[in-house]
Amino acid sequence: MPQEPMTATLGRTAAVGPFFTVRTDLGSPRDQGFLPLSELYRGGHLSALRHRLKTVATQLGTADRGVAASLVYQGLAGRLWSIALAPAAVAGDIPDLDSDALWWHPNRSTPDELWLPAPTSLPPASEQSLACRLQAAVLHDHLVPLHHAISAESRLSSQVLWGNAASALVGTLRVLHDWCRRSSRPEAADRAVALAVCLLEDPHLRDTGTLDPTLPAFSRRSCCLYYRVPGGGFCGDCVLRRARR
Repeated sequence: MPQEPMTATLGRTAAVGPFFTVRTDLGSPRDQGFLPLSELYRGGHLSALRHRLKTVATQLGTADRGVAASLVYQGLAGRLWSIALAPAAVAGDIPDLDSDALWWHPNRSTPDELWLPAPTSLPPASEQSLACRLQAAVLHDHLVPLHHAISAESRLSSQVLWGNAASALVGTLRVLHDWCRRSSRPEAADRAVALAVCLLEDPHLRDTGTLDPTLPAFSRRSCCLYYRVPGGGFCGDCVLRRARR
């Protein structure tokens, strides 16, 4: 059966929540202050990343650059997982998130900071290879180079950053899973869990924590550092929350 256009699929999955929304209309992103994520990853727009870190630090009320870097990484990871995992689970289809075609705005926040003009789908994949496509499209093509870019601007450990990537994935899964159940899409809910289980087997994510697929819930082995934010605390999956019991 022919798949629906990716623009329509992303329109449907945007109903899950703000993190699952991406702008898809045609236009001139650069004229509106957007830049392709590939330029950020290649170091061509480190000033934009530094500006983003400073902006987030100011918003959080902290001078701790590491905290800002951690939360910028986790936030963008969550956005990327969301706009890829939802179409995969709901439609068995993944948008082409080529970093030259996916645009990001350093001054905007969810859901206005990502723009994928006229999105297309990756080639059709079997159920068995769908997780591999997601792994390549999000983890290897975005989160690995984003890891390098963030690391160049902060002293965050890889353990924190990969823990953030895994936590963002499971956070995406939980929201999507609940929405699928509420909207009578049990097969999509089960597919989302199965995909996340496979993705967490990637070597970058394998030792970041433990997933309970029945809830779903995650217990990570690191901390995103949110507790250092004035008025902040421990996230539900944080290793420090369990350590202080």
